[in-house]
Amino acid sequence: MRLGSADIYDIVDGIPEVAESLVIGAEQPDGGYWMPLFVVLASGVSLDSGLRSRIAEELRSKASPRHVPDDVIAVPAIPHTKTGKKLEVPVKRLIQGHDLAKVANPDAVDSFEALAYFARFGQGPGEPA
Repeated sequence: MRLGSADIYDIVDGIPEVAESLVIGAEQPDGGYWMPLFVVLASGVSLDSGLRSRIAEELRSKASPRHVPDDVIAVPAIPHTKTGKKLEVPVKRLIQGHDLAKVANPDAVDSFEALAYFARFGQGPGEPA
């Protein structure tokens, strides 16, 4: 079975506490693979262990154990193209440490600040500002 991001979005974006999500699969320098799920939470919701567990269980039961992300991380926004497509590949490249200027054209995205957040996230440990 192919592991498709649309399968994950169909399930996760149906959880009332989640406004929107973005999943990537990133090859790591050490040869590992990291599949984080970034979520924009509904107003007034915080990402706690209970919500993380519920997201994982929904994916496990409605898709498969392979669809369960390695991490669930709350973010302020998900970047899209001007036509509304989630920017999975640019976010993946930013997480892998590529330069923001080489990853996306600011005029082609709906929120350059959302993309810049992932660039800061990819620069190293700690929460991005």
